[in-house]
Amino acid sequence: MKEKNAYAIVSVNVGKPVTVDYLGKPLTTGIYKQPVHGEVFVGRTQMDGDGQADTVNHGGPDKAVCVYPYEHYAYWEQALGKTLDYSAFGENLTVTGLLETGVCIGDVFEIGEVVVQVSQPRFPCFKLASKHGVKDFPARVLDTGFSGFYLRILEEGRLSRDAKIVKRSSHPMGVTVAAVLKQQALGRRAADREELKRLLGLDALAATVKESFAKWLQDQ
Repeated sequence: MKEKNAYAIVSVNVGKPVTVDYLGKPLTTGIYKQPVHGEVFVGRTQMDGDGQADTVNHGGPDKAVCVYPYEHYAYWEQALGKTLDYSAFGENLTVTGLLETGVCIGDVFEIGEVVVQVSQPRFPCFKLASKHGVKDFPARVLDTGFSGFYLRILEEGRLSRDAKIVKRSSHPMGVTVAAVLKQQALGRRAADREELKRLLGLDALAATVKESFAKWLQDQ
């Protein structure tokens, strides 16, 4: 049974990789996305018109769509002292009502024609620092927990900014995006062993994250 919720899309964003200067060296990145109007087709690995420069760490079935809560924008605008355009964090969907502390890994949503499942947190990398000119920006994102998250595509289709977001189901384990991000942020040595074991049993968690957690357990 579909459950109606107060979720909404603020902006749909796509962009192909571009090359910019970062610390005096060329950097090719797909983080510079722009809002699009009208419908966009969402395939198994990405949206039409989108692209990733680093296909090892970005994109693919478990990172097909990146989501970022618009609620965090006010905090970052004050912290950075500037107005932020949509997709300031390289996200495909800027949304309201879907916070890391409330959204769980494995939750399933319908967005327009597309059916998606939450797969993992978005772990910030240096490309956020390059975009905003703030060297410690990834660390600041981790400190706040304002990371955003990724979706895998269960059913392809089209969506637009006007598309409704409807929650289809909640994962029975109830592990929030924030809970997984916390262990990722703690790192190999400090992550909680019992929590890592629990997360390894989370079927919907992206395979690459589970592989990292399994290696951490072996090394502790």
